[in-house]
Amino acid sequence: MSTTPTIVLIHGAFADSASWAPVTRSLLDKGHTVVVPAVPNRSLIGDSAYIRSVVEQIDGPVLLAGHSYGGAVITVAGMADNVVGLVYVSGYALEEGESLGELQGRFPDSDLATNLVYTPFPEDGTDVSVKIDAFPAVFAGGIDLATAEVLAVCQRPLAGLAFAEAAPAAAWKTKPGWGIVSSADHTINPDVERFGYERAGLRSVVELDAPHLVMLAKPDEVVAVIEEALAAVTSPTPSLTS
Repeated sequence: MSTTPTIVLIHGAFADSASWAPVTRSLLDKGHTVVVPAVPNRSLIGDSAYIRSVVEQIDGPVLLAGHSYGGAVITVAGMADNVVGLVYVSGYALEEGESLGELQGRFPDSDLATNLVYTPFPEDGTDVSVKIDAFPAVFAGGIDLATAEVLAVCQRPLAGLAFAEAAPAAAWKTKPGWGIVSSADHTINPDVERFGYERAGLRSVVELDAPHLVMLAKPDEVVAVIEEALAAVTSPTPSLTS
């Protein structure tokens, strides 16, 4: 017998929980327990607190997987006591005290930088999204055009505040991690992913010839990494003997 963690999948900016759909379907078919919460995308600290609250209400251990901005979220939310591992999927592995803007600023911009739209919203802030016509190539390259066009008009914007907030903690310092680099990523410079993963000392890093939405382009490969991590963090439960 074993205590198998619940897998919690965290989406990133300009996407929603449906971005994990093929991976979720595969994990459910394999008998895993999966939770895919909606991230508010309002601030790194607020989003991380929300996801941590979701995680802490789960009975038993949790394996957190975060895509893109979701990687920054799990870096902070992963401090929850019941989180036993982290999986970064084309994601940001921030250092404690570091912001998304600071990490990205170490490297040349991706194609995303010139294809963002800034829209004021009533709470005296700014929503950031991707230009509709640029979305298929920049964010959803490698995904069939019909699907990419739907994703482009279903974006979940990220508040501008999230780019500047410093991570108050870095869970990878105390929790084991795994990473996926999308080498054909036009949203995050792949070197940003590589740098963050190396600095975090992740146990294993897989490079895939895939776009930013690797979960949609190569779900089987993403599932394989999640299951590798799951196997490593699953604790055996001693059997009772008379």
